Amino acid sequence: MPFLLPSLLFSLLFVPLFVVLAQTNGLVRVGDSLTAGDRDAWWLSPTKDFAFGFLQVDNDDFLLSIWYFKLPERTVVWNANGTNPAPRGSKVELTADSGLVLTNPQGDQELWISEFEGTAAVRHGVMWATGNFVLLDANSTIIWESFKHPTDTLLPSQIMEIGGMLSSRQSSSNFLLGRFQFGLLDDGNAVLKLINLPNYSPSITYYESGTTDPFNETNSAGYQVIFHAQGYLYVLRRNGNKSYITRPEDAVSLSRYYLRATLSFHGVLSLSYHPKNSTGDSSWKIKKAIPDDICVDLVVPRGMGTGPCGYNGICKLNNDGTPSCKCPPGYSFLHPINKYGGCRPDSSQFCDGGWTSIAIKVAELPQTDWPESDYEYIEACDIDECKKKCLLDCHCAGAIYSYKDGNCWKKRLPLSNGRESKQLNHLMAFVKFRNLTVSESRLTLNRMQQNYLLLAVLMLLGASIFVNFVVVASAVYLGFLFYYNKFIGICRHHATSVKSTLRQFTYKELTEATNDFEEELGRGSCGIVFRGETELGTVAVKVLDRLFGENDKDFQAEVNIIGQTHHKNLVRLLGYCDEEKHRLLLYEFMSNGTLASYLFEGPKPSWCQRAQIAFGIARGLIYLHEECITQIIHCDIKPQNVLLDECYNARISDFGLAKLLGLSQTHTYKTSIRGTKGYIAPDWFRSAPVSVKVDVYSFGVLLLEIVCCRRNDDVWKVCGEGEREVLTEWAYECYRDGRLQGLVENDIEAMSEIKMVERFVKVAFWCLQEDPSIRPTMKKVLLMLEGILQVSPPPTPCSSTSIS
Repeated sequence: MPFLLPSLLFSLLFVPLFVVLAQTNGLVRVGDSLTAGDRDAWWLSPTKDFAFGFLQVDNDDFLLSIWYFKLPERTVVWNANGTNPAPRGSKVELTADSGLVLTNPQGDQELWISEFEGTAAVRHGVMWATGNFVLLDANSTIIWESFKHPTDTLLPSQIMEIGGMLSSRQSSSNFLLGRFQFGLLDDGNAVLKLINLPNYSPSITYYESGTTDPFNETNSAGYQVIFHAQGYLYVLRRNGNKSYITRPEDAVSLSRYYLRATLSFHGVLSLSYHPKNSTGDSSWKIKKAIPDDICVDLVVPRGMGTGPCGYNGICKLNNDGTPSCKCPPGYSFLHPINKYGGCRPDSSQFCDGGWTSIAIKVAELPQTDWPESDYEYIEACDIDECKKKCLLDCHCAGAIYSYKDGNCWKKRLPLSNGRESKQLNHLMAFVKFRNLTVSESRLTLNRMQQNYLLLAVLMLLGASIFVNFVVVASAVYLGFLFYYNKFIGICRHHATSVKSTLRQFTYKELTEATNDFEEELGRGSCGIVFRGETELGTVAVKVLDRLFGENDKDFQAEVNIIGQTHHKNLVRLLGYCDEEKHRLLLYEFMSNGTLASYLFEGPKPSWCQRAQIAFGIARGLIYLHEECITQIIHCDIKPQNVLLDECYNARISDFGLAKLLGLSQTHTYKTSIRGTKGYIAPDWFRSAPVSVKVDVYSFGVLLLEIVCCRRNDDVWKVCGEGEREVLTEWAYECYRDGRLQGLVENDIEAMSEIKMVERFVKVAFWCLQEDPSIRPTMKKVLLMLEGILQVSPPPTPCSSTSIS
C-alpha cells in the first residue's frame, strides 16, 4: 500500500497541469463542457486573444460565442445561437459523435449542434489563435470549424467559399438576424444585399464585386472571398487574379492591432481596427466602409421595403462611412430607441378639412431627396411654383425641386429612401407639416368669428322678410303640402334629415362623380364600391344593394351613428345619398387597398408592418365596442374589411352596417347570421346572445392570417383519409407541438421575433375560444399583444368543424 501514495500524489499533480497546458494550447478534450452562468465559462486561444464560451446578453440569456478576450467590451466575432439565446444553466459539451452540443438546463433538448459530414469521430477541439474554433479527428483533419460558418464577421486568414454568407444583426446589442447580407453568389459575384423581404425574393443588391464570368470565356469568375492574413479583403478568381474589396493600403499592422470585417446592422461592410494594448478609452475605428455611401447607393423600389432609415426618414453619411438617421420637421421617430426604424407624422395629413394655410408650414431641406415616392411630375417651373403647387394639394406631403433643369416632383406618403448628401446639391426638398404654433383654439376662434358674422347677417335678413313671411305664410303652407304629397314617393331624401354634419349628395351627383360607376374598387355582402372624384377629393362610393331597416328612419339612424364615429383606425364616412331606391355611402379613399391584397397577393409585408396593422385593428375595435356614443358590433371582421391608408395604417371599414346596439344594451339576439364563412363565431349558430365577443372571435382568425400571411380557408395538409385542415387548426397544431417556426417559415424577421410571434398566436387562440365568456375583451387583447399583460397558455380553441 505505501507504494500507491507516490502514484496518487503524481496523479493529483498531473491532472491540473494537463488542464493548464490544454487551456494554454487552446486544446479542448472530448467530454469537456461549459455551463452558462458559471464563472470563467470559456476556453481560451493560446495567445488568449480569443475566447470560446458563454456571454451574458440578458438577465438570464446567454450567447455561445467567440470574442476578443483581452478587450474590455468583449467584441463578439462569431455566435452559435443568436436567434435562440440559451437560458442560464445551459451546457455546451464536446462529444465524439456530434462535436459541440448545446443543451438546455434540463439536458433534454438540443439548442444547437455543430453539424459535420462524414462518420469520423471527434478527437479534440482547438481554439486557434486566429479566432477559429476547430474540431479535429484522429488524423488531425479538420471536420468542422467556426470559420466555415460565419455570422456577421470575417477575421484575417478566413476564407468564404461560394454560398458563404454574412448576416447582420438587428442592432449592436441584438444578435437576432437583421436586414442585410454579404455573400459570394453561385456566379462568383460578391454582393451586399437587403433581405428585409421575408421571402428573400426579390432582394435588393446595393454593392457587387463584378467578378462574374457568365459565359466562362476567361475562367475569371470569383470562387473565394479571402481575408488575407496581412489585413485586406479580396475576391480570388478562378484564373488566379484578385479583385480587391479593400486595398492592401487599407491594411494595418496586425502585430499592433486587432482587425475585423463586419457587416453592421445598418448594412455597411466595414474594415475596422482596435489597438491590442488597449487603454480604457480605446475603441474600434473604421478604416474602410463599403459601399462608399449607403444613403445614396441603397435605393429600394416602392412597395419592396425601406431604405437604411425606414419610411419618412432621412439618411446622412457619417465621417466613418456609417449612416445616421433623422426625421424631417413635423415627424418623429416611430421607435424612439431605434432611429433606423422610420418616422411618423406628428399629426394627420391635410385632406381632413378645417385647416387653412396658416395651419400648414413648409420646411426647406437642401441637398435632400426621397426617390420612389413621386406621384406627379411638373416640368419646367420655378422653385416658388413647385412649393406652391405642393402647398395647395392636400395629397402632397412634400416636393423635390431641381435647380439643374427646373423640374418638380410631388411626393406622397410614405416617403421612402430619404437621403441628404453633397451629391444632391442641385436639389431642394420641401416638406409640409402642421404649424403647431397655431393652436386649435385660435382656429376655433376664427371659425366662431366667422359664424357670428354670418349669424348677424342672417338675423338682419330674417327681420327684413318677417313681414312678408306673415303675409304669405298660408300660401306657402298650402304650397308645401301640395309639393310634399306630389313628390313624397319620388324624393324621400327630403322627408327627413340626418342630424349630422354629413354631406348629402343626389344620385345624379354621384353618377357624375364616379363617371357612371366606371371604376370598381371592390364588392362585398353589402354592395359594390366605386372610385369617385368630388369637391371633397377622391372618395370611395359604396352602392348598397340591400336596404337596412324597414323605412327611411332606420337608414337615417344608421348613417347618423356612422357619421359620428371618428377614429384613426376607422374609415371615415364623408357623405351619403338617400334618393328613391338609391342608397349610397361616401367614404375616405384608402390608397393602399385592402389588407387581404396586402397580405396575400404581393411580396410578404415585414413583420413590423404586420404587427402595427394588428395593433391598429385592435384599437379600432376597442373604439367601436367601448368608446362610441352607441356601441357597435361590426359582425364581419375580415381582411377584406380592413383598408390601408397612405402610411399603411389599418382602417376598419363597413362598421355600422350590421345591427346597432342601444346605449344600455350589452347583448343582442340574432335575427339572421351575419358575417363571412371562416370568420363567423359559433355564437351565431346557437341559442346564445350575440355580443361584441363575435368580433373578438373574428379578430382571432384575422390575427393568425396576419402572422402567417395565409388565408384561413386555404388547405394546408391532408390528414389521414382525406381530412383537410384550415389555418386555425393547423396553427394550433404547430403551437401545441412546439413548431411555431412553421407558421413563419422563410420569414427571417418574424423568426427573429419568435417570442412576439408566440405571444400573438396565443392571443389569437384565446380569441378563438368556443365559450364567448372566456374570450378576452378587445382592450385586454391589445394589452396582451403589446406585452403589457402576460399571456397564459390558451385552452384548445374552437374547431371550425364544430361550427355548424
